[in-house]
Amino acid sequence: MAVSHRDPQFVAAIDQGTSSTRCIIFDRNGSIVASEQREHDQIFPRGGWVEHDATQIWVNTRLVCSQALATADLTATDIAAVGITNQRETAVVWDRATGEPIHNAIVWQDTRTEELCDELASAGLETPDRDRFKPSCGLPLASYFSGPKIAWILDNVDGARERAERGELCAGTIDSWLVWNLTTDDEGRGEPGRPLHITDITNASRTMLMNLATGAWDPATCAAMGIPMAMLPEIRSSAEVYGVVRERGVFGGVPIAGILGDQQAAMFGQAALDEGSAKNTYGTGNFLLVNTGERPVFSEHGLLTTVCYKLGDEATVYALEGSVAVSGSLIQWLRDNLGIISTAPEVEDLATAVPDNGGVYVVPAFSGLFAPRWRPDARGVIVGLTRFSDKRHIARAALEATAYQSREVIDAMNADSGIGLTELRVDGGMVVNDTLMQFQADVLNVPVIRPKVIETTALGAAYAAGYATGVWTLDEIRTNWAEDQRWLPEMPEDERERLYAEWNRAVERTLNWV
Repeated sequence: MAVSHRDPQFVAAIDQGTSSTRCIIFDRNGSIVASEQREHDQIFPRGGWVEHDATQIWVNTRLVCSQALATADLTATDIAAVGITNQRETAVVWDRATGEPIHNAIVWQDTRTEELCDELASAGLETPDRDRFKPSCGLPLASYFSGPKIAWILDNVDGARERAERGELCAGTIDSWLVWNLTTDDEGRGEPGRPLHITDITNASRTMLMNLATGAWDPATCAAMGIPMAMLPEIRSSAEVYGVVRERGVFGGVPIAGILGDQQAAMFGQAALDEGSAKNTYGTGNFLLVNTGERPVFSEHGLLTTVCYKLGDEATVYALEGSVAVSGSLIQWLRDNLGIISTAPEVEDLATAVPDNGGVYVVPAFSGLFAPRWRPDARGVIVGLTRFSDKRHIARAALEATAYQSREVIDAMNADSGIGLTELRVDGGMVVNDTLMQFQADVLNVPVIRPKVIETTALGAAYAAGYATGVWTLDEIRTNWAEDQRWLPEMPEDERERLYAEWNRAVERTLNWV
């Protein structure tokens, strides 16, 4: 029999990631009550192209939400609010009348817009300028971001541009797609005032189309990319009641009250709410964020200026970010493409079966190199192979690649801030790997700290929604954070620097391939 409460005591988070969709239900202590997960297809139409079926993602979302409620033995009346977090730069374009996507979602890792970015960098300029839009949006021109992806769909789907100009199409990141579907009735038609076409300011800040200073879509950038502003969602804060789930939905009648891009959600879940606080998330990619307070800081060393969060009518809080395209997905590649392992946890068993990497380095530049190098011409390499090398050395080198890439980003962050990092809070699926966490502490020469709740991305979305509906205060969110384990550096300085120098030699081999 389902538990019943006069006042809802739980908050649900929809965590729509690159490889799977999850629904996690949290109690007032920030503890997990139920968690359900379902993977979706990774579609690779050609080299460098990565797509998702947006309809499949929506079907999976409904399924995991229903399963999580059943697992927790709860009903929608027990849920105070729903928060959403999502893979950020993945872009969807759909029909405003039918709700049907006109093309597969183009994933953040996809590189097909590289030529378009080159054209935009050169338009009307004697010297190509990849930082052309950076004063407005804080981002370099790169295939990573969703604005060029939307433009590509308009240019390459028959009739799409004309339909967009007539107001027949909607565009957005995955959060917009989910909210649209959560607030649309079962026949695909919006009830009065519905469906909602919105996004939050953190997701908007990853499109290249939003002006950081105003928090609104930038007309000049949208015009340069050929994107009609009418197809873009309304930009809202990260924590407010946007609307409610349609009555016949799995969370029917529950307020949707929090939206954060996945890395900003992890910051919120780590309670990194104060200026100078930082975290590193180890997921499909690696993402380091440092809170810079109520002013955007522009990097001189290859980091991104982005929005950290905005709570209702309060001032926008900004962050510097270092984005690494491939970390956890490298382990998936070992499993699915090379067959070296059959399950992800096996990589640690292989890696610990040898004392070191045997001189082998893996640089997973599958989508080029992101921060701090921003080299779209790079491609992945495995170097240092001899007849002595085997799959154990490759597994160890794959784990170590994540730690080296994180060091590159942290070195850039230290250079920008002028203040050395003293500890690193970590989260994400890979932090259960003790070998990786110890190596990360060794390579950085600072303590690495894992919280008790490592699902900080979902937790952050829940916190945002709970904050907006009065479930938690900011002080309670800070108090809920608790340390689980700490790794201290053990590696001698000369060994640390020798390994890192070898890594940099390996990175040089990835360049100028495209």
